[in-house]
Amino acid sequence: MVDGAQQGGIEIRNLYKIFGANPKAYIDAVRGGMTKEELNQKHQHVLGLRDINITMPAGSIQVIMGLSGSGKSTLIRHINRLIDPTVGEVLVEGVDVVKMDQASLRQFRRHQTAMVFQKFALLPHRNVLENTVYGLEVQGIAHARQIETAMHWIERVGLNGFEQNYPNQLSGGMQQRVGLARALTNDAPILLMDEAFSALDPMIRMDMQGILLDLQKEIRKTIVFITHDLDEALRLGDRIAVLRNGEVVQQGTGQDIVLKPADDYIARFVREVNRGRVIQVETIMQPGAAASADTVPIRVGTLIEEAIRSMNKTAASHARIINAQDQTIGTLHMTTLIDAMVNPTTEPTS
Repeated sequence: MVDGAQQGGIEIRNLYKIFGANPKAYIDAVRGGMTKEELNQKHQHVLGLRDINITMPAGSIQVIMGLSGSGKSTLIRHINRLIDPTVGEVLVEGVDVVKMDQASLRQFRRHQTAMVFQKFALLPHRNVLENTVYGLEVQGIAHARQIETAMHWIERVGLNGFEQNYPNQLSGGMQQRVGLARALTNDAPILLMDEAFSALDPMIRMDMQGILLDLQKEIRKTIVFITHDLDEALRLGDRIAVLRNGEVVQQGTGQDIVLKPADDYIARFVREVNRGRVIQVETIMQPGAAASADTVPIRVGTLIEEAIRSMNKTAASHARIINAQDQTIGTLHMTTLIDAMVNPTTEPTS
């Protein structure tokens, strides 16, 4: 794991948020187990977040997932301190954002974070290029450099030729590409994406997910991505934290959550997941087993859906799993792969 203090690394520790007139008066009660309902009914305060502890490695995509009211948007707004916690720490590269004075916080927001919103948040009187350079204008970057940088990212998100168009002349998907280009133009190490693709049609949404994954191979930002959609979380997240009623119910990789749901709540979420697009071959292989030379070689990290496709091409019934040094570390039978696709009780091989 990348150290949380490296560039863009985030560590959230013991974070609580209570909304109301006197939130700190009820921290001890909430720590002692007072429920969200009790806090609201007896004291007219609202529990937003309870004891959040998440490490977000630099250069990775951390998905925060939950249904409406789970606290996920409240949580992401603590990272750039649009919301102040009642208690707790938000460490970015080892520095507590909560303790920053206003001048330091202003610099932090300008240079270390960028945000992409669900509703695009474009300036309607500015064209694509003018929207994209906005953050660099605020930073006081030379005009020629603004244009050069903005045009690079406009092209990278597929909007070359649309730089003079205004937001009302663009589709929803194109407007969100502008929002993404604007965020990337700032060149901040942390990218905060709050339900960024939720307002888009399903096909456009999948297209934007693909664009983000392709860009991430190049930019290696620390991306915090908020979503209520499990398929989106599993496709994008290096790690996923699932929130319910302001608490982290489970966190880990997509495989962790699909194969070992922490409780019935998570189990209901993952029941209909396409496991072939989540589970990797080494998770279900028979380790250390001998393999004949005529089996299909499949590299570690390959998803089982892709492995089945590779084996079908040669009508092979067995695969040998190879590591980065092309050494065989295990074997798989086609029936094991198929079972893993459909069997919700499949567990990783210990």
